[in-house]
Amino acid sequence: MGTLLVAHGTRSEHGVAMIGDLAAAMTDRLRETVRVAFVDVLGPTPSEVLAQHGDEPTVVVPAFLSSGYHVRHDLPREVAESGHRSVTVTEALGPSPELARAMLGRLLESGWRRGDAVVMAAAGTRDVHAQGQLRRIAAALSALVGARVSIAFAAPSQQSEGYPAVQEVVSRLRSDGAPSVAVASYLLAEGLFQQRLRDSGADVVAEPLGLHPSVVRLACLRRSHAGLAIPAVRPAVETLP
Repeated sequence: MGTLLVAHGTRSEHGVAMIGDLAAAMTDRLRETVRVAFVDVLGPTPSEVLAQHGDEPTVVVPAFLSSGYHVRHDLPREVAESGHRSVTVTEALGPSPELARAMLGRLLESGWRRGDAVVMAAAGTRDVHAQGQLRRIAAALSALVGARVSIAFAAPSQQSEGYPAVQEVVSRLRSDGAPSVAVASYLLAEGLFQQRLRDSGADVVAEPLGLHPSVVRLACLRRSHAGLAIPAVRPAVETLP
């Protein structure tokens, strides 16, 4: 049985290293090798990695914080193109209460204090299904911080319809009288989007989720729960509900 961790891909060396480190942490915890692939920007692609390993039963864990276009369209296409006949694709990492707890942990590490206005900043998506999932995770974070959390996108608003850019939301909260504004990063790794959060003008900007224990635990749970449902041989691709 093999495990393949699939991420978006980034030109940031730190971002690529973080995905490799997450796979290594999963390897240690699961006691099996976890390989890595990327659906965009760089390789290897999921189809390339799967094709290299014949019909070894493989669990694919999407390292995405919501089930947007890449998870629901690109990843199934990659699996089909590989010709691999024994693949199960788990749910994406998000949404999950584990990620809300990870964001709270990062906020506390950054110096956030109760009473500060909180903005949850995601990468950005036009996918309405993924936007609905963002609202769910924002509601979970709101419950943890004890106040309504605003949603913003790190991508410019014209590139990701649905929510304004993080700088706009920070400015609005200040205009509304918030004495201090904190940004909770709903990003996995360092890169251009995380830098945009730091440039937003917020008083506090939390680090990316990265290798927070809740993230590692969640990734391993996705893999473990899939393994319970997989027979030795599977004739076609299956996506777990």
